[in-house]
Amino acid sequence: MAETKERFRAWRNAHRRLLGWCAMGAFALAALLLAVFQRQAIAADFEELSAYFTLMRRTLLRALAVGLLVSLCAALLGVCLVLKRFSMIGDGLSHVGFGALTIATACGYATAGGMPGFLSEGGKAALAGFLVNVVAKNKLAFALAVVILFAFLLLRLSDSSAIKGDSAIAMISTGALALGVVVASLTSGMNTDVYNYLFGSILALSDADVKLSVGLCACVLILFFAFYHKIFAVTFDENFAKATGTPARAYNLLLAVLSAVTIVVGMRMMGTMLISGLIIFPALTSMRVFKRFRQVMISSAIVSLVCFALGLALSCLRSFPTGACIVFVNLVAFALFWAVSAIRNKS
Repeated sequence: MAETKERFRAWRNAHRRLLGWCAMGAFALAALLLAVFQRQAIAADFEELSAYFTLMRRTLLRALAVGLLVSLCAALLGVCLVLKRFSMIGDGLSHVGFGALTIATACGYATAGGMPGFLSEGGKAALAGFLVNVVAKNKLAFALAVVILFAFLLLRLSDSSAIKGDSAIAMISTGALALGVVVASLTSGMNTDVYNYLFGSILALSDADVKLSVGLCACVLILFFAFYHKIFAVTFDENFAKATGTPARAYNLLLAVLSAVTIVVGMRMMGTMLISGLIIFPALTSMRVFKRFRQVMISSAIVSLVCFALGLALSCLRSFPTGACIVFVNLVAFALFWAVSAIRNKS
């Protein structure tokens, strides 16, 4: 079996360029056949998309504003997370976000009668009012605070000799997801709101969500570019950065906080199950072709923005979940970049 694998690996490396050309030819042929035999359907799709944009102009513009900003933040941070082999932080923190959002949703059903018995009647009423009027009505802000707190905890666990990075992420993500499902089942069950947290619903963003999301994304971008050189140093060689006096722990913490903010904002668009794809795919796709850090950054940003726009259009035309469409388009982009990489490199 091992010998067979080695032979296949040797054959693949020897014919890497041929495989790349075959893949590119297959993509080109598929595009040509689609253009020839489906031109009426494609024209109808463009008309439908134009009509859809006319009818839902305000909703789509809000979705585009938030989606493009989140995609840009996720692409830039994703390069650093992938290079630091910490890319699964997206899954871990998104599951924590799901748990926080379901708890915030459950707080909307709080009543004075359901509060702890040791509280006075006034205390029960005050606590129930706080849960309903503050926590439940500000789900995104509540989830953001919880996820940032767990980002700190995740870094602490990762530094521990007993629990390392991937184990800490697995422990936190499964525990938070289980807590979210239990809380959802104890209250309203898997209702539409909870389903949207799992798989995303960018068109359901409220005005408050849009304002908070745009503001948070702007802060992420400003902080990322302000500390770009330090983040670059910590990403590539953390030990060398420490030796030169760079507070690597502080910049790791900054990277974790920025990732937490991006994940919470992106969860409404991509859902808990798919948000990590928005972080990982653009970076891995760009790394197939480009090798320099800045080139990978720029390419990841472009790939992420284009894939988001195409995924949103596909979602509107076919009524598919937005997050799934975006990840699917990213998969196609990854295959195309792999084909280009295979053509450029013989081995």
